[in-house]
Formats: sequence, C-alpha cells, structure tokens
Amino acid sequence: MPPSSASAQEIDRVAADLLLCLPALHRAMDRRVSQDFPHPKPPEAQLALLWHVRAHEGATVREVAEALMMKPNNVSALVSQLTRQEELERRQDTADKRIAHLYLTALARQRIAEVEQLMSVHLVDALQALTDGERRALGAAVGALHALTGHLRAAQG
Repeated sequence: MPPSSASAQEIDRVAADLLLCLPALHRAMDRRVSQDFPHPKPPEAQLALLWHVRAHEGATVREVAEALMMKPNNVSALVSQLTRQEELERRQDTADKRIAHLYLTALARQRIAEVEQLMSVHLVDALQALTDGERRALGAAVGALHALTGHLRAAQG
C-alpha cells in the first residue's frame, strides 16, 4: 500500500468527522424509517442478520457470526428471537444434525422489502435536496467507505 500524503492532522480530522457523521446519518435514517414503518422496526442487529441470510440463504449461525463480526452465542440468541417472531426458519443439516441452516420466512421477506423501500425513498429525497457537486462527492466517497470498512474488518482478524 503506498504511503499516505495526508498529514497526521488531516487524517485525525477526517477520522473525527467520520466518527460524528456516520452514526448521525444512521440514526437519522433509522428515525425516518421508524416513523413510517407500520410494524415495530426490528433492532439493527436483527436487520443485519436478516439481510445477511437473505443474501446467503442456508447460512449457519457460525457463518453469520463471522460475516457480521458478532459472537456466535449472540447470533444464536437473535436467531431464536427471529424464529419465535416467525421471521426466520432453521432447517437441520442432513449430514450433521447439530448444524442448522437459516432461511427467511415470507413474512421477513415482506418486511425487509418494506424497510428497504422506505429507506430508498428517504435517501433519494435527501439526495435530491443536495447540489450536483455534493451528490458527486458522495458517489466518489462510497468506494472509499467500502475500502475503509475492508481495512477495519481485516485489522480485526
């Protein structure tokens, strides 16, 4: 990786700005969606688990825990909650009965679609309120944010 030409002071400023901005952005989106969602909005950890299972049908608790950087026992507790709420289904592995594979229910698919639709509407509205330059800057920053996330994940091991 080439050395950064930014000064330590510049990097510290960007880090501080990101630490303030990203959680505030997340909270603002969460509040907007919660206002319009006709059901109790699942906690963020449940949503993350549901989104991951939707993208990786049949994933195991261990696989989900690794992907979400959570402890397996915490994921297992979330799976139990979501199973009771009829949003997640556990199917026993045919070769190893101790392993369960996770699948979304139709209810979960419907609610995830509703949440994503609301998020999209609110985000598009907010983006339309920005200047062309601000939108371009955000578009350019998305790749850098993904790279930053990758570096943080890799550093965790």
